[in-house]
Amino acid sequence: MSAPLLSVTGAVKHFGGVQALRGVDFDLKAGEIHALLGENGAGKSTLMNLLSGVYAPDEGEIRVDGKPVTFNNPREAQAAGIATIFQELDLVPSLDVAANLFLGRELMRPGGMLDVPAMRREARQRLEAIELAIDPARLVADLSIGQRQVVAIVKALSYASRVLIMDEPTAALTVGEVERLFDIMRKLAATGVGIVYISHRLEEVPGIADRVTVMRDGRVAGIAEPHAPQAELVRLLVGRPLDELYPARAKSAGKTLLSLKDASFRLVRESAGWQPPSGISLEVREGEIVGLAGIMGAGRTELLSALYGTGLAGRWQGEVAVDGRPVKLESIHAARKAGIAFVTDDRRGSGLMLRMAVGLNLVMSVIRHISPAGLMSPRRQAEAVRQSFGQFDIRPKNPDIAVGALSGGNQQKVVLAKEILGNPRLLLLDEPTRGVDVGAKGEIYARLRALAAQGLGILVASSEMPELIGLCDRIVVLRQGRNVAEFIGGVDEHTVLAAANGREA
Repeated sequence: MSAPLLSVTGAVKHFGGVQALRGVDFDLKAGEIHALLGENGAGKSTLMNLLSGVYAPDEGEIRVDGKPVTFNNPREAQAAGIATIFQELDLVPSLDVAANLFLGRELMRPGGMLDVPAMRREARQRLEAIELAIDPARLVADLSIGQRQVVAIVKALSYASRVLIMDEPTAALTVGEVERLFDIMRKLAATGVGIVYISHRLEEVPGIADRVTVMRDGRVAGIAEPHAPQAELVRLLVGRPLDELYPARAKSAGKTLLSLKDASFRLVRESAGWQPPSGISLEVREGEIVGLAGIMGAGRTELLSALYGTGLAGRWQGEVAVDGRPVKLESIHAARKAGIAFVTDDRRGSGLMLRMAVGLNLVMSVIRHISPAGLMSPRRQAEAVRQSFGQFDIRPKNPDIAVGALSGGNQQKVVLAKEILGNPRLLLLDEPTRGVDVGAKGEIYARLRALAAQGLGILVASSEMPELIGLCDRIVVLRQGRNVAEFIGGVDEHTVLAAANGREA
């Protein structure tokens, strides 16, 4: 048998008194897509940084094509054919696609002038090689996240890379963009490129991976087939069974908090691709978690946005009531006055101010409640921050660090905590665990169930069917902006999917 394209054996890495890797073995074959899974702190990032030359191992050996190698910096790893595409893409938004592809390696004309036409011609050829129709003269800022991801791949391949290490490549992509990216990854693997695919999304693994390695606590917890049951992967990830992730459901619910009866949201101006609620009827009661299921474009996000008064401008028609009283939810102010809070699906883009401290992020939206008469009250702010850290177990327990430095799971806890500080009656959640590892998901589920037990009503939209089935008391299925079915939590996944697609179960 030929040697692996890339391998590491017995890797050990310390950071001060913390041992991040504990004798890790990992290998990648030519033409293979090898999924690397693990919770935050499992050691995935450290291993990735060893392979890409960011760190050197304290112990252990790295081999390329069976030959021992030592990387003193990322350039040496790059020269060996190893390219890393980090979650925060190494692209300059204010430059065009061609300029990004040739950044630091620009083609020059005699006399020292940039040869822009030549760079754009070559960029077009490289884009067309993976069947991507993007104008090389377009600014990266004008591209979708999915298109930027592919540009980053083309840039990595331009270094004659034979190994691609991809860190959470689908975290911010739509379903269509994920499929497009997977298609490109398969084509690259077919040419002999080896790909290390790092992700939190267990549901994506069967569709893309050839092999799966799971890390936990700095060690390899196990190697699994990509079509292994999700329960087995979760057990390897967190060391406990899948069914222990979801807390027990409510035995009873209280009075109705939100009531929609034949309610429609009429847009001021129609918008392609935006599916407003149309003739929808549903209820959310005290102490209850209600899930919104549906295929892409069913109108889940649009329903939550319309209830919170964000998104496109429009007006509700039909019956919309909160606590039994008719309300006009046509602005964020009106929604918050009615006791409604909303957690967006894009915590980094619109849920948090990444460069600001955790503490400031927590209290910013409730500053009027904790600082009456417009006067800043440091004591009350500090008390609110301590409450949030304790209630949601935000780590590290330092309110002064930038929230952007936290892990995805802890960032999501901050988003949830800052909304709960406003003491809402009804909480709207859009993709509440997107980009969050399994362990942090379990903590968030437990916190949501505890909040529901205190009387909070929760309406949650998610594209993860196991999450809806395991977490929710009831699941409302949407199709084309309408509710078409309703099920009790714990229902079979195929039954829900059949309803979402308009088929018999």
